[in-house]
This record gives sequence, structure tokens and C-alpha cells, in this order.
Amino acid sequence: MRPQRIEPQPGQESVWDYPRPPKLEPTSKHIQIIFNGEVIADTTNAIRVLETSHPPSYYIPPADIKMEYLIATPQSSFCEWKGRAGYYTIRVGDKEVQNAGWFYPNPTPPFAAIQNHVAFYAHVMDACYVDGELVTPQPGNFYGGWITKDIVGPFKGVPGSWGW
Repeated sequence: MRPQRIEPQPGQESVWDYPRPPKLEPTSKHIQIIFNGEVIADTTNAIRVLETSHPPSYYIPPADIKMEYLIATPQSSFCEWKGRAGYYTIRVGDKEVQNAGWFYPNPTPPFAAIQNHVAFYAHVMDACYVDGELVTPQPGNFYGGWITKDIVGPFKGVPGSWGW
């Protein structure tokens, strides 16, 4: 069964209009990530990855992340477009989440701009914000997209939908 695209309203984007393969898009939107009460990332220099059926993932430059809270792990995964990803555990005070952020140390040439930038799973953070709006995590625990009021689906990752 093919998903039924939700028609975007003025000022909204449909994830079904995003390309495949995905594309990178610099954004000046204010991105903030809070974990265990600490702002661990704060930037207006993120890069959005836009891919068909996925809400955007935001990749943050290391200079705008409190890297002292990130610990590299042996976890890795492979993206057919971006290459091999590495992961970080996040530890702030007495709270820790394993493999809560990911990055591409050697991305494929079309994705070189996100080299070593970090994306975070919103569902394990206290809060993630885009221009002051609290994001909703993409359904499922595998994908890392962030849903805001200006993004419409349906979104990949909804359990039992479309054979995904």
C-alpha cells in the first residue's frame, strides 16, 4: 500500500517532495539540544539532510557542540548515500545514553560538507529545538529525523506502515 502524501499548507514542506538520493541544505535556523539540563549543542550553522519520506536530520558542526560530553563508541552503521557512520554516547553528570548521536568521519564526496558534524536522536534528549519550537522525533528508534510544524508526512518509521 502506497502512503498518501499530506498536502502541505503555506509555509510547510512535504517530506514526499524531498529528493532521493538525499540532499544537503545549510540552514541558519537556531538549533538547540538539551540533555540532563545542559545545553550540549547550540548553532545557527547546521546542515539539514533532506530525503524522501524522512523529516530532516540536522547535522551540527563540532565547534557548536560541547564535545566534552560526547564519547566515541565502537558502534557503526552504513548509509548507501553517506557512507560509514560512527556514534557517540552522551554523558552529562549522572545521565548517559549510548549511541545517541552519529557522524560521518569520511563521508562520500557528495556529503563532504557534513564530515564530523553530529546529528542527534531527539527521542533520547531532554529537548531539541528548531527556532524555539520543540521537535517531535521521527517515529521508530532507527531514524533520526526531527518533525516541526513546517514539515508534513506521512513519515517513514511508523510501525507496520508500507512494509518498513
